[in-house]
Amino acid sequence: MKKIISTTKAPSAIGPYNQATSFEKLVFTSGQIALDPTTMEIVNGGVQEQTKQVMENLKAVLEEAGSSFENVLKTTCYLSDMDNFTAFNEIYGQYFKADSAPARSTVAVKTLPKNVLVEVDVIAYKN
Repeated sequence: MKKIISTTKAPSAIGPYNQATSFEKLVFTSGQIALDPTTMEIVNGGVQEQTKQVMENLKAVLEEAGSSFENVLKTTCYLSDMDNFTAFNEIYGQYFKADSAPARSTVAVKTLPKNVLVEVDVIAYKN
C-alpha cells in the first residue's frame, strides 16, 4: 500500500506533489531544492551551499520515511550548469560512503524551480 511521507523538517511541496511516497520497502522522494524548511526561502550562496541544503532536506525526508542515505539505491541530480559538477560533487559526496555510493544520473537542465542551481531526488529502501 502506498504511504505519503511528510515532515516539517524539509520544505513543504510548492506544487501538487508530496515530499515522498513509499511502497512496501521502497521510498521515492520528490526532487528537493535549496529551500530552507523554516522560511521557505532559497538559501544564500552558490552551488555548494545549495547542495548542502538539498541534501539536508533529503536526509529529513528519508528519516521520516524510516530510511537514510545508507539505503539510497539511486539518485537523479539536476544541475543548472554542468560547470558546477565538481563543486556539487564535493558536497554530494560527503553524504555517501565511497564504497557504497548509489547509482546516479546527473543532467544539466535549462532551468530549475525558483531558478535554483541544483535539485536531487532519490530512491531508497527501508530496513
